[in-house]
Amino acid sequence: MPGNVIGAVINPSFLIAMLVAVAVFATVFTLLPALGGDPLKSRMKSVALEREELRAKQRARLAAEADQRRRGLREKQSLGMRAIVERLDLRRALADDATINKLRMAGFRGQNPITKFLFFRLLLPIITLLGAIIYIFLMNGLPEQPFLIRAFVCVLAGYAGFYAPVLYVSNLATKRKQSIQRAWPDALDLMLICVESGMSVEAAFRRVADEIGAQSVPLAEELVLTNAELSFLQERRQAYDNLASRTGLETVKSVSQALTQAERYGTPVSHALRVLADESREMRLNEAEKKAAALPPKLTVPMIVFFIPVLFAVILGPAAIQIHEQGLF
Repeated sequence: MPGNVIGAVINPSFLIAMLVAVAVFATVFTLLPALGGDPLKSRMKSVALEREELRAKQRARLAAEADQRRRGLREKQSLGMRAIVERLDLRRALADDATINKLRMAGFRGQNPITKFLFFRLLLPIITLLGAIIYIFLMNGLPEQPFLIRAFVCVLAGYAGFYAPVLYVSNLATKRKQSIQRAWPDALDLMLICVESGMSVEAAFRRVADEIGAQSVPLAEELVLTNAELSFLQERRQAYDNLASRTGLETVKSVSQALTQAERYGTPVSHALRVLADESREMRLNEAEKKAAALPPKLTVPMIVFFIPVLFAVILGPAAIQIHEQGLF
């Protein structure tokens, strides 16, 4: 019996079977962790994902609450102003198409800026008139002037308050237009590079807006808004026309017309942009030359007032000192 067991163990077939079984067991034991994965890593990953999801929900909730508070305050103010403006029908009396275009050129869009503009045109004359009356008649301002002059000053203060919002909007529109005009030739060059590289007009507008923002924020805003209008307006021509009307510049209007004609007739956009970019650079160079040519006449009065007296003092001062020391006068 023991001999049979020893013989079975020594049998080559049995030994091969045992080696195969050990090899299979070792292989399964080695690959089992890789196949099953690390449970700790999977648990940590799930916890991290859940934490990020909770953080995102919390940030979204806080942002929504803050936006709701700001919106609620703005809506309350706008509702009060809107009620006064609509009750007095100030839009028909004080606003026209030119006023709306001026507000758009100044960067104010939507109905709320128009409502605030009309409300302040109603409120500021009352405030300035009452302030002038209190200062002149109650605090005895301008006591040496007659009554008619003092009354005229009060009326003039009310008139200034009535036109103060108009001057404020005009000043903002002028500054915005100057900023766009200075950066427009560079924007055209960038747009030409983008179009010639194979970009669409929308992608070119977006890329130029990203790059030109450091030089002119108003121009970047207008390009982003035009890009958005190109996406949802039925006619692309309307988006280009809106860009020209919001900026109020002839160069921008010519580019808008060129883009419209290029899309209507199928002509290459790059050719039109190249010609307009050259014209814009020449116009900017001409403006610089005009300013340089106008500089000598502008410096004439400061030179006469400030430089020439100092020059005479430097030249004649030592001679006057020597004559005085010699006692000649």
